[in-house]
Amino acid sequence: MKIFSLITFLFLSLSLSTQAQTPTSIVGQWKTIDDETGKPKSIVEIVEKDNQYSGKIIKLFREPNEDQNPKCDKCSGDKKDQLILGMQILTGLKKESDTKWVNGEVLDPKNGKTYSCRVELIENGKKLKMRGFIGISLLGRTQIWHREENKAVLTFQSR
Repeated sequence: MKIFSLITFLFLSLSLSTQAQTPTSIVGQWKTIDDETGKPKSIVEIVEKDNQYSGKIIKLFREPNEDQNPKCDKCSGDKKDQLILGMQILTGLKKESDTKWVNGEVLDPKNGKTYSCRVELIENGKKLKMRGFIGISLLGRTQIWHREENKAVLTFQSR
C-alpha cells in the first residue's frame, strides 16, 4: 500500500509540475520566420503594461550581403526611416482568454503597413499564431512565431 501511495504521489507531483510549466502568457521573446524563405527573420520581445501587450524587434537575422542595420524606409509617420532594430511593431493586444489576445496592431517593416492583429498560443505555449489582417480576419495572413528560451543572449540595448 505504501508503494502505491508513493507512486500516486509522484505521478500527481509530476503532473502538476508539467501543468505549471505550460506558458499561458505571450510575454517573452519570439523568433519570427520569413514567409518566403522559411528562415529566421527576427526576435520580437513582447511585454505587458497596464493589461496591454506590445512588442519590439530586439534582434535581426541578416545575410552577410544585406544591410546589417536597416531602416524602415517604407514606413510613414514617426516610424519613417527609423531603425528596424529596436522598433516597436506590435501594440494594443488585450488578453481575451488563457490562449488568445485580440484588438492589436502589427507593423510589417518590410512594406511599412500596419495591420489589425490577434494572436493565439499553440503547442503548449511553444508557438504563437500571429494573424495580421485588414478589416476582417479573412483578409490577412498568419505567421507562426517560435518561443525563444535563451533570453540571456537576446537583449537589445537602446541608445
